[in-house]
Amino acid sequence: MVVTLLGLACGKSEKRAVPTLTLFKVKPFADLPPLSNSAQSIDLGSLSLRAAPLLTDEESQELFEANLQLAGLLPIRVEIIHNSGAPIDLAKVNFRMKDATGAEWKSLSARKALSRILKANDVYAYNPTARKTFEKEFGAYELNLKQPLTRSERRRGGFLFFQSPTKDAVTSPHGLTLSIDGLSQPATLTFN
Repeated sequence: MVVTLLGLACGKSEKRAVPTLTLFKVKPFADLPPLSNSAQSIDLGSLSLRAAPLLTDEESQELFEANLQLAGLLPIRVEIIHNSGAPIDLAKVNFRMKDATGAEWKSLSARKALSRILKANDVYAYNPTARKTFEKEFGAYELNLKQPLTRSERRRGGFLFFQSPTKDAVTSPHGLTLSIDGLSQPATLTFN
């Protein structure tokens, strides 16, 4: 009986699942629930914007299995809705955020945000394949501003990542203002 069990444990199996190596289990972007109706919104004619910050550890844990606030990061979920016929170039769009004190929050790419997450969680030794998987899965959440938004696409969503002015953990930020430049007209969204 022991020989049989050893044989089963060591033998090849067509049905054996190969685990995906990753540093944190990231929920697939396609499984992201719709943006809440309470999200702040603005209509600029040719396009509309909706946005909401992820303010709690529970929200970031559910999506990324990591505490982004501990890393000094505040992800802002953004949805851009195309309302006109002509493609809209998003490459020149610039998002800036300030808090109630007027302090500027630094915008980070998903790759730089990922480095902050690893540093805050003291992850220094890891399998390179696991990091690449995490980069790919986490990077899928970044709002694509490189390609124009077309009428056929209709809407585009994703996250912007902002680092707190002091790089400390984010705790209950108030009076956050997201400024958007580079569109037909400047826009501002205020949270909490």
